[in-house]
Amino acid sequence: MNSKEKKQLSETDICDLFITPAIKDAGWDPYRQIRREVTLTPGPIVVRGNISSRNKKKKKFADYVLSWEPGIPVAIVEAKDNNHTISHGMQQALGYAEILDLPNAFSSNGDAFAMHNKTACEGEDIESEIALEHFPEPNTLWQRYKTYRGIADENQELIVQPYYTDVSGKEPRYYQIEAINHTIEAVAKGHKRILLVMATGTGKTYTTFQIIWRLWKAKEVRRVLFLVDRNILADQTLVNDFKPFGSVMSKIKNRKIDPSYEIHLALYQAITGPDEADKIFKNVSPDFFDLIVIDECHRGSAADDSAWREILEYFSNAIQLGLTATPKETKYVSSISYFGEPVYTYSLKQGIEDGFLAPYKVVRIDIDKDLYGWTPPPGMKDDLGNDIEQRTYNQIDMDRILILNQRTKLVAERVMKYLNATDPFAKTIIFCEDIDHAERMRKAIVNAAGKLAKDNPKYVMRITGDSVEGKAELDNFIDSEKVFPVIATTSELLTTGVDAKTCKLIVLDKTISSMTTFKQIIGRGTRIEEEYNKYFFTIMDFKKATELFKDPDFDGEPVVIYEPGEGDDPVPPDPDGPDDPGDDDIEEKTGVYKVTVSGVPAKIVAERIEYLGPDGTLITESYKDFTRKQIQTEFASLDEFLKRWNDSNKKQVIVDLLEEHGILFDNLAEEVGKDYGIFDLICHIAYDQPPLTRKERALNVKKRNYFTKYGEQARAVLDALLETYADEDIGSLENSKILKLKPFSDLGTPVEIINQFFGGKSQYQSAIQELEQELFKQEQSA
Repeated sequence: MNSKEKKQLSETDICDLFITPAIKDAGWDPYRQIRREVTLTPGPIVVRGNISSRNKKKKKFADYVLSWEPGIPVAIVEAKDNNHTISHGMQQALGYAEILDLPNAFSSNGDAFAMHNKTACEGEDIESEIALEHFPEPNTLWQRYKTYRGIADENQELIVQPYYTDVSGKEPRYYQIEAINHTIEAVAKGHKRILLVMATGTGKTYTTFQIIWRLWKAKEVRRVLFLVDRNILADQTLVNDFKPFGSVMSKIKNRKIDPSYEIHLALYQAITGPDEADKIFKNVSPDFFDLIVIDECHRGSAADDSAWREILEYFSNAIQLGLTATPKETKYVSSISYFGEPVYTYSLKQGIEDGFLAPYKVVRIDIDKDLYGWTPPPGMKDDLGNDIEQRTYNQIDMDRILILNQRTKLVAERVMKYLNATDPFAKTIIFCEDIDHAERMRKAIVNAAGKLAKDNPKYVMRITGDSVEGKAELDNFIDSEKVFPVIATTSELLTTGVDAKTCKLIVLDKTISSMTTFKQIIGRGTRIEEEYNKYFFTIMDFKKATELFKDPDFDGEPVVIYEPGEGDDPVPPDPDGPDDPGDDDIEEKTGVYKVTVSGVPAKIVAERIEYLGPDGTLITESYKDFTRKQIQTEFASLDEFLKRWNDSNKKQVIVDLLEEHGILFDNLAEEVGKDYGIFDLICHIAYDQPPLTRKERALNVKKRNYFTKYGEQARAVLDALLETYADEDIGSLENSKILKLKPFSDLGTPVEIINQFFGGKSQYQSAIQELEQELFKQEQSA
């Protein structure tokens, strides 16, 4: 094939005819080692208004991922057509290699390969070009990978232990693969304490299962203890992600560790306690467990005074793997000091940017009594007839010391106003100051919900540690198939660990100063559940808690603030506030008299909506502002847009291109006007052109009377197409299936219309293009 013919080939042709054969000829197994067209990330979800869309322009899509064994990628190959240079795709390949932490990246246009080798020795070129027939064999790239990751030859057998694969063919996502492989590699290197940081909603339990499965199958570990702090977590794990362990797995109950099982799931509380008799973990030898996995390890396992720490110290010879979304780093508690630096971190910010986690919009609401404070008139008494201390009460006092029932009513009514305007059955968690506040909020929601609560008493439930009835409904609240309860009021119980996949609204009427607690609460909404149309969630903030989003520590890397040394004083209580008290969830303030006042009015004085911007910060950008920026990234000027629009045989190509940026034209039409077509929406929003309605454009075409060049039947079709455009926009013109519908079907079949009225398919398409030219003449948008 000569060079001119080669340049006519598509990228896919280049892959099929040149790149894939070269890789196969180097000894790579096409079934086990070569993966084509691998989507690493789907692209972030953009939220504006109450509509979301995925920005496919930002998805990460590798042409080739080469693996030594399935699940152990070692190289990226990026392909381009022959109109590009050999190394044109290298930067893209290096970007993918970076997120997979790989030393090998290649680019090719079918003439040769550009190669990037991160393990190049001093004096060697890091990048070079090699002929197609000289593509490296698998063992060469595997040796580079081992060098790059610090894997010794004697540890290779453990490293290549296969993943568990089920009949559905489910595979770990790229970051889960990295988390699993880095953990296995740490074990292979002899590390005993390992920390894995993964944002809520990224599949920590599934990742943990794969880690345990590979270590267990490789006989690196035999007995495993998986510690959780919620009973529901143990039960979910048993029947879901850990199910393949089958008969060798058991949940520790009746305060007995059965040595006949190998995989043990346990609540911390079930195997330890304040008295020596409660410490049933001591009923087995210190060498009984080979691996201990500590879920939500930020909650105390790293604290020197924690009862949980006893378990880890007793089994000190075991490999200890800590899992958390939020490593706790304070003066007195440090996950990193105990476990060491994380072997892998996948943050909330990265998860949202990749498109695996749901983004959020924030509705910030200021109430007058919070913002300006409230001072009782002299001599005023509370609802019980007691004197009220003469001072100014402010936001931090609300529902902790001062209870204004009208304020609680106002919050409940605002929550229901939002739900009624969006989805009254959207799962909602309202975080309150304490159990008393959660109960008053439940009552206020019942009254604000009206018929919804009257028709189903479980529309709203208080789910707190002291409520047997509420905790009994927790499973139903998090079950995607169960409608009720819809709203849960709580104080601490739902801050962590509860997998509420369909939660769409998080209400913060709670003072939050702990960054750890804030991250955990936000994590309740970050799961995407496409089946239930859950792509984003809303945070309604009444207590300025979302100011923590501005803190650099919100999603930054944790730093060790304090490393305990010998001779340190006993650890005092955590100044960051008490940890979530687990299933007890008792946060009542003892010795504090609460002032309850019913007659003081409260009103909302300010409200603003903020969206997650492309740089991870909250912005107040409207959907129109967002659209303008996205259009102008593709078309810098009106002239450039008009040229592309007029040159396109099918305008839908441009529509699809802009939708990849996250622009939904139906959403835009809601803001600008439903009578405007896509062309006018683009020209008006991005380039400030006065818009014409679709009907006005159709009428202008009719006034020009350009139909006279066509026969009577063809004119009837074109006239009907104009009417269809006026009602349905550009898509209706370019889809020939429209000819099957009335009024076209009254004129003849699609074949008859195209062949008899227009003289064939090409002539029909030319007529459509000419009709579009008449519709979108430039002077009409000026």
